[in-house]
Amino acid sequence: MQKHSLQESQFTKVTDKNPISLRYRDKGNVHMDFHGATNTTINFIIEKYGIETMNDIFKKVGNDVYADMKKHIQSGNIKVLAEHWQHFFDREGADFSISTNDDEIILTVKRCTAYEHVKKLVGKVSSNFCDQTIKTNEAIAEGTPYEIKTEILGEASCKQIIRKRL
Repeated sequence: MQKHSLQESQFTKVTDKNPISLRYRDKGNVHMDFHGATNTTINFIIEKYGIETMNDIFKKVGNDVYADMKKHIQSGNIKVLAEHWQHFFDREGADFSISTNDDEIILTVKRCTAYEHVKKLVGKVSSNFCDQTIKTNEAIAEGTPYEIKTEILGEASCKQIIRKRL
């Protein structure tokens, strides 16, 4: 019997036979305290190793953890990102909207439950908390025909836009 790593056995791999399957389909309870741990980790890494190290980690997440999504975007399938956003923001009960067309997707987050939970949990959200979204999105889009821009609109609010590069 061949042993598989957790990643190989637990998640769906993207293949030509399964072109829009994502491995990010968590079900069950939402553990919002994960965001608090992420906030604390971001602060620790920046204090101990610097912002560049933290940005390198986010880039690695975008390239490695979201490799299958990046592959879809590379081939022109940006709807997969809208699916991903819809799944996770629904799951966490955020106040958001997604508008799509063939060339662009705009996610507007009016109330980010992750941000709000961290604020309630630890009192102060890291000034770099949203970098996990900004830098990871940039890495996902790097080397593809698309860019993903994130605009912070206010506390617990942002707009993320994926569109063809000019």
